[in-house]
Parts: sequence; structure tokens; C-alpha cells
Amino acid sequence: MPGAFLHPFAKPTRESFRSLVRGEGALVFDAEGREYVDGMAALWYCAIGHGRREMAQAIAEQASTLAGYSTFDPFTNPPADALAERLVAIAPMPDSRVFYTSSGSEAVDTAMKLARLAHVQAGHPERTLIVSRQRGYHGTTYGGTSAQGIPLNREGYGPLVPDVMQVPADDAEALASLMSERGSTIAAVLVEPVQGAGGVYPPADGYLDEVRRLCDRHEAFLIFDEVISGFGRLGHWFGAHRFGVRPDLVSFAKAVTSGYVPLGGVFVGPAVRAPLEADPNFFLRTGFTYSGHPTACVAALTNIGILESESLVERADHVGARLSAGLRALADDGLVSSVRGDGAVWAVAQHPDRDPVAVRDRMLELGVITRAVGTDTNTFCPPLVITDTQIDRIVDTLANALR
Repeated sequence: MPGAFLHPFAKPTRESFRSLVRGEGALVFDAEGREYVDGMAALWYCAIGHGRREMAQAIAEQASTLAGYSTFDPFTNPPADALAERLVAIAPMPDSRVFYTSSGSEAVDTAMKLARLAHVQAGHPERTLIVSRQRGYHGTTYGGTSAQGIPLNREGYGPLVPDVMQVPADDAEALASLMSERGSTIAAVLVEPVQGAGGVYPPADGYLDEVRRLCDRHEAFLIFDEVISGFGRLGHWFGAHRFGVRPDLVSFAKAVTSGYVPLGGVFVGPAVRAPLEADPNFFLRTGFTYSGHPTACVAALTNIGILESESLVERADHVGARLSAGLRALADDGLVSSVRGDGAVWAVAQHPDRDPVAVRDRMLELGVITRAVGTDTNTFCPPLVITDTQIDRIVDTLANALR
């Protein structure tokens, strides 16, 4: 019989799971003492590695002082204020503010709501359409599910949020055509700088620049979903920096705390701030119980400090270069069909006769964690503290699993 825990993204009838009990750096250990190289940073998020004592100490100190408290009007707390100042200093656009959530899914939903709301406040309530891309993954709340470009993740949930539609990924002409037809009703275009859970697809050359130009031309906001690409994964603080494109809203989560405590948020840039702040009597009626949670904010401050002090943002380029070189060598040998990625997030496409789930399971037996997505892809997104030896172990284990 299945246990009491109904697992996410799993068969409800599955009866056994690997129980992980400890982590150290880029390694995790199961209840039987087996060691695994964490090739996925848990779920794209543990940038600073597992088991950091300074993280545990900072979290414990805050939890013993003021663990949590609402930041709804009229309250705030020092960690939430301090983190907001730290975040806007590294934000992809100047003069931003930060809205806090507890997850990437909440952050995407909030960005979609704020885009629509800002148009209402600017006198354009007809601008409700959110345009996303095929292959895009934007979380699993109803807003993000509606924006999903992965059809299987949309099935079975009944009517989704209206006025949300997808265009082909990296097809600027398709987006331009839609915006020509519907431009006066478009609230925002939502994109991942690098599509992550949809299979790790970097953008086509010039695509993001063209999306920015189209949004400017049609007075739509540009939302970057940086839940995966943010906080150093691409060798820059954000994908917007990596590709030199300015968004209007940015959703973030995951590596903001390296997963030690759940936290997410939205950068709200000047174009969205202006209509929201224009009326001094306007009251923002959205938020979450744990928006600005002080313990989560302390975790983020400590995590960002580690990313900076250990130069882990810059190290992402080294991690990605070594990992991609190894993966491309396997492609040259014919073991995988192709390799794609950017920064320190990569994927291999398997040949048609290879099941990525079977590859995942075989690699687990050999002591390395990968993620299987879609029908042919295995992904790799290791902690940025991973050693060269551990990177090579990921590649060698994939080769052994395929052989």
C-alpha cells in the first residue's frame, strides 16, 4: 500500500521511495548510508551545497528571536527590509521593489496579477492577455499552470485561467504576428531566459532582444521567470544580466535561499511600479501569509552572502564548462543524441531507444542524481560548490549507465 505522503510529480500508487537523510556539499546520503552526487542541486536550487552550518545557525538564531510574523499593513520586520535592499542592489533593472512569496509558483502568479493590475491602474483594463511560450514551465498553481507550455502538466484540471495563451518557443515571428493582432489587449509576455524544466533550452540568438522590442512597441510588460536561472546559475546574478535584456517584472525563488527555507518573490520594475504608486489611496489586495517571513529572509541574506564571499556566481561558468565538455564528449562518442544548456545548467537528449527514466534509475544505482524530463531528456544542475572530481563522476556515471 502507498504511504500517507502523496508525493508530487509521482504515481499515486508508487509504494517505495529513496529516503534521503543527510547532505554535505554536493553529496546527499540515503537512510541506508549510500552516497549520491547531487547532479540536480535537489530541484535546481541548492547553489551553496547541503549541510552549511552557517545557514543552520543563522536560521536558528532568527527562529529563536522572531520566527515569523505577517507583513500585511501595518507591519514589517528588519530581515525583510534588509533583504529587499540587498536584492534590489543586484536586480536586473534599476529602481525596483521586491514583493515576497514563498515559492516560484506563487511568484509567477503574482507577476501575472501585477502585470494586469498595473494596466488597470494605468487606465487600460482591456489589457488582460498573458502570452507565454511552448515548453515553458511556470509552476503549478492555476496561473502558472495556465501559462505552462508543457501540455501534460495542464491536463485534467478543468478550466484554467482565461486570457493566457502560448506561442512557439523562440519564434519571434509568431509572437510578432500575435501581438500585431492582439497588441491592444496584451498585458505581458512571460518567458524563462533559459527554459529549464521543459528540457533546458537556451534562447535562440537575438530572441530575447526581439521580445523586448515587441513589448515596447505594443506597450506590454516583459516578465522574466528566473526561478531557475536566478542567483548565479548562468554565471551572472540573473539571466537578464546574462543576455543583456531588461525585463519589467522578474519572478525568483529556489537559489535565493538554496532551498534551506522556502522563499520566492517578484522584482517590480519602474514601468509597473509607476501605475501602482500613482494613486496614493490605491490599496494592493494581494499577498501571502508568509510574504516577508523573517526566518526565510535571514536564510536568503546568509545564502547571498555565501554566494558572494565564495565567488559562486562566477564559478558557475567553470562548473558549466567542465560539465558541458564531458557531456559533449559523450555526444561525440554517440552515447547521447545531443547536448544543450548554458551556464551551469545542462541537458542531454537521449537516442530514441533510450528511456530517460531508466537512465535516471540506473544512475541512481551508480550513485548520481539526474532528472528525467519529457520523453528523451536528462538534466543536470549541480550545486555550484561541486568539485571537479564530482563533475567528472556525473559524466562517467552517465556514460556507464548508457553503456
